[in-house]
Amino acid sequence: MTTPIDLYYWPTPNGWKISIALEELGLPYTTHWIDIGKGDQFDPEFLKFAPNNRMPAIIDHDGPDGAPVSIFESGAILQYLGRKTGQLYGTTERDRIAVEEWLMWQMGGVGPMAGQNHHFIKYAPQMDPPQVLPYAQDRYRNETGRLYKVLDTRLKDNEFVAGDFYSLADIAIWPWAQNWLGQEQTLDDKPHFARWLDAIAARPAVVKGKALGAELRDRKKSREEELEAQKVMFGQKG
Repeated sequence: MTTPIDLYYWPTPNGWKISIALEELGLPYTTHWIDIGKGDQFDPEFLKFAPNNRMPAIIDHDGPDGAPVSIFESGAILQYLGRKTGQLYGTTERDRIAVEEWLMWQMGGVGPMAGQNHHFIKYAPQMDPPQVLPYAQDRYRNETGRLYKVLDTRLKDNEFVAGDFYSLADIAIWPWAQNWLGQEQTLDDKPHFARWLDAIAARPAVVKGKALGAELRDRKKSREEELEAQKVMFGQKG
Protein backbone atom coordinates (compact mmCIF):
# COMPACT_ATOMS: atom_id res chain seq x y z
CA MET A 1 0.00 0.00 0.00
CA THR A 2 1.31 3.45 -0.91
CA THR A 3 2.11 5.64 2.08
CA PRO A 4 0.23 8.96 1.82
CA ILE A 5 2.27 12.00 0.89
CA ASP A 6 2.50 14.58 3.66
CA LEU A 7 1.23 17.90 2.28
CA TYR A 8 2.13 21.05 4.22
CA TYR A 9 -0.48 23.47 3.03
CA TRP A 10 -2.62 26.55 3.39
CA PRO A 11 -5.42 27.48 0.92
CA THR A 12 -3.60 29.97 -1.30
CA PRO A 13 -2.79 29.87 -5.02
CA ASN A 14 0.55 28.18 -4.40
CA GLY A 15 -1.06 25.69 -2.05
CA TRP A 16 -3.84 24.96 -4.54
CA LYS A 17 -1.29 24.01 -7.17
CA ILE A 18 -0.28 20.99 -5.13
CA SER A 19 -3.66 19.96 -3.75
CA ILE A 20 -5.05 20.07 -7.31
CA ALA A 21 -2.11 18.09 -8.70
CA LEU A 22 -2.45 15.42 -6.02
CA GLU A 23 -6.16 15.12 -6.77
CA GLU A 24 -5.56 14.96 -10.53
CA LEU A 25 -2.94 12.25 -10.05
CA GLY A 26 -5.01 10.26 -7.56
CA LEU A 27 -2.18 10.21 -5.03
CA PRO A 28 -3.17 9.76 -1.37
CA TYR A 29 -2.06 12.55 0.94
CA THR A 30 -2.32 13.76 4.51
CA THR A 31 -2.81 17.50 5.00
CA HIS A 32 -0.78 19.39 7.59
CA TRP A 33 -2.09 22.92 8.04
CA ILE A 34 0.47 25.72 7.86
CA ASP A 35 -1.47 28.78 9.01
CA ILE A 36 0.58 31.56 7.47
CA GLY A 37 -1.37 34.22 9.36
CA LYS A 38 -0.32 32.71 12.69
CA GLY A 39 3.30 32.12 11.68
CA ASP A 40 3.31 28.32 11.36
CA GLN A 41 5.73 28.73 8.44
CA PHE A 42 8.43 29.79 10.91
CA ASP A 43 8.18 26.68 13.08
CA PRO A 44 11.68 25.14 13.41
CA GLU A 45 10.38 21.69 12.54
CA PHE A 46 8.85 23.00 9.31
CA LEU A 47 12.00 24.94 8.44
CA LYS A 48 14.00 21.70 8.48
CA PHE A 49 12.52 20.83 5.08
CA ALA A 50 11.10 24.20 3.97
CA PRO A 51 14.05 26.53 4.64
CA ASN A 52 12.51 29.49 2.79
CA ASN A 53 9.66 29.56 5.37
CA ARG A 54 7.01 29.20 2.69
CA MET A 55 4.41 26.57 2.02
CA PRO A 56 3.61 24.33 0.24
CA ALA A 57 6.04 21.55 0.90
CA ILE A 58 5.70 17.79 0.74
CA ILE A 59 7.31 14.71 2.18
CA ASP A 60 7.00 11.65 -0.03
CA HIS A 61 7.74 8.55 2.01
CA ASP A 62 8.02 6.53 -1.20
CA GLY A 63 10.63 8.78 -2.77
CA PRO A 64 13.51 7.93 -5.11
CA ASP A 65 14.95 4.46 -4.46
CA GLY A 66 12.19 3.91 -1.92
CA ALA A 67 13.64 6.45 0.52
CA PRO A 68 11.66 9.45 1.85
CA VAL A 69 12.24 12.81 0.19
CA SER A 70 11.11 16.31 1.19
CA ILE A 71 10.54 19.03 -1.42
CA PHE A 72 9.78 22.72 -1.10
CA GLU A 73 8.86 25.25 -3.84
CA SER A 74 5.59 24.57 -5.66
CA GLY A 75 7.17 24.36 -9.11
CA ALA A 76 9.73 21.79 -7.95
CA ILE A 77 6.96 19.78 -6.30
CA LEU A 78 4.90 19.75 -9.50
CA GLN A 79 7.88 18.61 -11.57
CA TYR A 80 8.65 15.87 -9.08
CA LEU A 81 5.07 14.60 -9.06
CA GLY A 82 4.99 14.63 -12.86
CA ARG A 83 8.20 12.61 -13.08
CA LYS A 84 7.11 10.25 -10.30
CA THR A 85 3.84 9.34 -12.01
CA GLY A 86 4.66 9.89 -15.66
CA GLN A 87 1.53 12.03 -15.94
CA LEU A 88 0.65 15.67 -16.68
CA TYR A 89 3.97 16.15 -18.49
CA GLY A 90 3.05 15.16 -22.04
CA THR A 91 4.49 12.20 -23.89
CA THR A 92 7.42 13.61 -25.88
CA GLU A 93 10.46 15.72 -25.14
CA ARG A 94 8.88 18.61 -27.05
CA ASP A 95 5.82 18.28 -24.79
CA ARG A 96 7.99 18.41 -21.69
CA ILE A 97 9.85 21.46 -22.99
CA ALA A 98 6.54 23.29 -23.49
CA VAL A 99 5.30 22.29 -20.04
CA GLU A 100 8.48 23.54 -18.39
CA GLU A 101 8.53 26.77 -20.40
CA TRP A 102 5.07 27.71 -19.16
CA LEU A 103 5.68 26.41 -15.67
CA MET A 104 8.72 28.70 -15.42
CA TRP A 105 6.63 31.51 -16.93
CA GLN A 106 4.21 31.12 -14.07
CA MET A 107 6.89 30.85 -11.40
CA GLY A 108 8.85 33.85 -12.67
CA GLY A 109 6.00 35.98 -13.98
CA VAL A 110 2.38 35.36 -13.06
CA GLY A 111 3.00 34.32 -9.46
CA PRO A 112 5.22 37.26 -8.48
CA MET A 113 3.33 39.89 -10.49
CA ALA A 114 -0.18 38.78 -9.49
CA GLY A 115 1.03 38.36 -5.92
CA GLN A 116 2.31 41.94 -5.78
CA ASN A 117 -0.87 43.08 -7.52
CA HIS A 118 -2.91 41.43 -4.78
CA HIS A 119 -0.69 42.91 -2.05
CA PHE A 120 -0.86 46.52 -3.20
CA ILE A 121 -4.53 46.46 -4.24
CA LYS A 122 -6.00 44.45 -1.35
CA TYR A 123 -3.66 44.33 1.63
CA ALA A 124 -1.66 47.55 1.63
CA PRO A 125 -4.72 49.87 1.74
CA GLN A 126 -5.96 47.94 4.81
CA MET A 127 -2.75 48.35 6.79
CA ASP A 128 -2.39 50.59 9.81
CA PRO A 129 -1.70 53.22 8.63
CA PRO A 130 -3.16 52.54 5.15
CA GLN A 131 -0.67 52.30 2.29
CA VAL A 132 -2.35 53.42 -0.91
CA LEU A 133 0.40 53.53 -3.53
CA PRO A 134 -0.96 54.35 -7.01
CA TYR A 135 2.36 53.75 -8.77
CA ALA A 136 2.69 50.24 -7.30
CA GLN A 137 -0.96 49.47 -7.99
CA ASP A 138 -0.67 50.56 -11.62
CA ARG A 139 2.67 48.82 -12.10
CA TYR A 140 1.44 45.39 -10.98
CA ARG A 141 -2.07 45.73 -12.38
CA ASN A 142 -0.61 46.51 -15.81
CA GLU A 143 2.01 43.77 -15.70
CA THR A 144 -0.57 41.19 -14.64
CA GLY A 145 -2.74 42.26 -17.57
CA ARG A 146 0.18 42.02 -19.98
CA LEU A 147 0.91 38.46 -18.84
CA TYR A 148 -2.72 37.42 -19.22
CA LYS A 149 -2.73 38.84 -22.73
CA VAL A 150 0.34 36.69 -23.50
CA LEU A 151 -1.58 33.70 -22.20
CA ASP A 152 -4.66 34.59 -24.24
CA THR A 153 -2.53 34.70 -27.39
CA ARG A 154 -1.04 31.30 -26.57
CA LEU A 155 -4.49 29.79 -25.99
CA LYS A 156 -5.83 31.07 -29.30
CA ASP A 157 -4.25 28.10 -31.08
CA ASN A 158 -3.93 25.67 -28.17
CA GLU A 159 -6.61 24.00 -26.07
CA PHE A 160 -4.32 24.00 -23.04
CA VAL A 161 -1.26 26.00 -22.11
CA ALA A 162 1.38 23.51 -23.28
CA GLY A 163 -0.55 22.33 -26.32
CA ASP A 164 -3.43 19.91 -26.87
CA PHE A 165 -2.97 18.16 -23.51
CA TYR A 166 -3.74 19.15 -19.91
CA SER A 167 -0.54 19.48 -17.92
CA LEU A 168 1.35 20.74 -14.90
CA ALA A 169 1.50 24.12 -16.61
CA ASP A 170 -2.28 24.51 -16.47
CA ILE A 171 -2.29 23.45 -12.84
CA ALA A 172 0.42 25.98 -11.98
CA ILE A 173 -1.17 28.96 -13.73
CA TRP A 174 -4.88 28.50 -13.05
CA PRO A 175 -4.89 29.09 -9.25
CA TRP A 176 -3.42 32.54 -9.81
CA ALA A 177 -5.33 33.37 -12.99
CA GLN A 178 -8.76 32.44 -11.64
CA ASN A 179 -8.56 35.49 -9.36
CA TRP A 180 -8.45 37.86 -12.35
CA LEU A 181 -11.35 39.93 -11.02
CA GLY A 182 -9.65 40.54 -7.67
CA GLN A 183 -6.55 41.55 -9.62
CA GLU A 184 -8.65 44.20 -11.39
CA GLN A 185 -8.38 42.59 -14.81
CA THR A 186 -10.88 42.15 -17.65
CA LEU A 187 -11.76 39.19 -19.84
CA ASP A 188 -13.43 41.33 -22.50
CA ASP A 189 -10.30 41.30 -24.69
CA LYS A 190 -9.16 37.79 -23.69
CA PRO A 191 -11.75 35.29 -24.99
CA HIS A 192 -9.33 32.35 -25.19
CA PHE A 193 -8.13 32.96 -21.65
CA ALA A 194 -11.78 33.08 -20.49
CA ARG A 195 -12.57 29.79 -22.25
CA TRP A 196 -9.57 28.12 -20.63
CA LEU A 197 -10.44 29.42 -17.15
CA ASP A 198 -13.89 27.86 -17.37
CA ALA A 199 -12.60 24.56 -18.74
CA ILE A 200 -10.07 24.12 -15.94
CA ALA A 201 -12.54 25.21 -13.26
CA ALA A 202 -14.97 22.47 -14.36
CA ARG A 203 -12.52 19.62 -13.72
CA PRO A 204 -13.60 17.57 -10.67
CA ALA A 205 -10.06 17.33 -9.30
CA VAL A 206 -9.66 21.11 -9.57
CA VAL A 207 -12.91 21.65 -7.70
CA LYS A 208 -11.83 19.24 -4.96
CA GLY A 209 -8.27 20.52 -4.71
CA LYS A 210 -9.34 24.16 -4.45
CA ALA A 211 -11.96 23.28 -1.83
CA LEU A 212 -9.31 21.92 0.55
CA GLY A 213 -9.39 24.20 3.57
CA ALA A 214 -11.83 26.67 2.01
CA GLU A 215 -13.58 27.08 5.36
CA LEU A 216 -10.29 28.26 6.88
CA ARG A 217 -9.65 30.78 4.12
CA ASP A 218 -13.22 32.09 4.32
CA ARG A 219 -13.32 32.44 8.11
CA LYS A 220 -14.25 35.97 9.11
CA LYS A 221 -11.56 37.76 11.11
CA SER A 222 -11.73 40.78 13.33
CA ARG A 223 -9.83 43.91 12.37
CA GLU A 224 -7.28 43.11 15.08
CA GLU A 225 -6.79 39.58 13.75
CA GLU A 226 -6.33 40.89 10.21
CA LEU A 227 -3.67 43.39 11.29
CA GLU A 228 -1.84 40.77 13.34
CA ALA A 229 -1.85 38.32 10.41
CA GLN A 230 -0.50 41.03 8.10
CA LYS A 231 2.38 41.72 10.49
CA VAL A 232 3.31 38.03 10.43
CA MET A 233 2.91 37.51 6.68
CA PHE A 234 4.66 40.70 5.60
CA GLY A 235 7.66 40.51 7.87
CA GLN A 236 6.66 43.23 10.28
CA LYS A 237 6.79 40.89 13.24
CA GLY A 238 9.61 38.53 14.13
